Amino acid sequence: MKVSCLHENITKGLSIVGRAVASRSTLPVLGNVLLSTDQSGLKLSATNLEMGITCWIGAKVHEEGSTTLPAKTLIDLVGTLPRERIDLELDARTQTMQVACAEFTNEIKCIGSDEFPVLPSAEDEHDLEINVSNLREMIDQVVFVAATDDSRPVLTGVEVKIENGILTFAAADGFRLAVCTSALSGSDDTHVDVIIPARALAELARIIGDESDVVSITMPPNGGQVIFRVRDVELVCQLIEGKFPDYQQLLPDSYQTRVVMSTEKFLGACRAAQIFARESSYAVTLSVKSGDNPGEDRVEVSANAAETGSNESSIESSLDGDPVEIAFNVRYLTEVLRVIGTPDVALETNGEASPGVLRPVGRDDFVSVVMPMHVGR
Repeated sequence: MKVSCLHENITKGLSIVGRAVASRSTLPVLGNVLLSTDQSGLKLSATNLEMGITCWIGAKVHEEGSTTLPAKTLIDLVGTLPRERIDLELDARTQTMQVACAEFTNEIKCIGSDEFPVLPSAEDEHDLEINVSNLREMIDQVVFVAATDDSRPVLTGVEVKIENGILTFAAADGFRLAVCTSALSGSDDTHVDVIIPARALAELARIIGDESDVVSITMPPNGGQVIFRVRDVELVCQLIEGKFPDYQQLLPDSYQTRVVMSTEKFLGACRAAQIFARESSYAVTLSVKSGDNPGEDRVEVSANAAETGSNESSIESSLDGDPVEIAFNVRYLTEVLRVIGTPDVALETNGEASPGVLRPVGRDDFVSVVMPMHVGR
């Protein structure tokens, strides 16, 4: 194997696939990156067995071949090399890769590519395509809600459903829920109901970045996996087995209180309150008050800390229904307000012991439910 490539190309490729390298594994090869010549270019792959990422970069291939190199060593080394052409030459007998750039010459011990797990590829077939900006927004709106505790594996994933031409993402962790939808073109007969690891979707959002393109999605016929492809990158991940909770019962059909306020001002108030709420399990109290005259309705956001002090913000609002005082985890409010995406947000509830439902005003494609907290008075 003998290949030449630009410093910027291999740097970008390693930054993409490096996130899939296993941090701790009993299999040494999972700590490596697979380098293989492919279609007059260089293919880089890494996997932790739950998620795999493959990236194709431009390169001049002098001799075909493949091997795996320690990811950390290669990434750290490339980071120190000058921004010039990098030449890679493998001694197949000793499995040693010579990495040369300008006046620098290095040799890295490799592990044969035959020990690296085979990653499925979408090739030229795919089940559906989604606009990148739509997919990234949907991922951002739900992925932070998924549980990080593995005690209930299904909650560490995002339920992805396609039914009647509608794509739905849903995530929950037992304390909150987020659901977003998007209409798909040309997929009325497609039916999908799977649970994708939230970490894999978060990585996909990072990979696609600001690309103005489409993401193709493939479900291999043997099941158990999903493959995403955008331009020169493929991400494959294992699906989570199990049944996602029926969250429809958490979405109330009616409300006793609905208050509309500026998303930016509500978010600002929550950020300020969070500083003082750290000592009290991040509990903040929302006091929804009715004004004597039109335009005088207010929402007061307050937090108290015995050691630090107290905080209170008053936000102009529009109230429909009964005044209420209700407490929430302010971190949950802050995270959802960051992704609301509209100038105004509506908070709906049926009382201090009922969940709070947050919706972007003017859009019906996103909803979030946050369970209330009990605060002793």
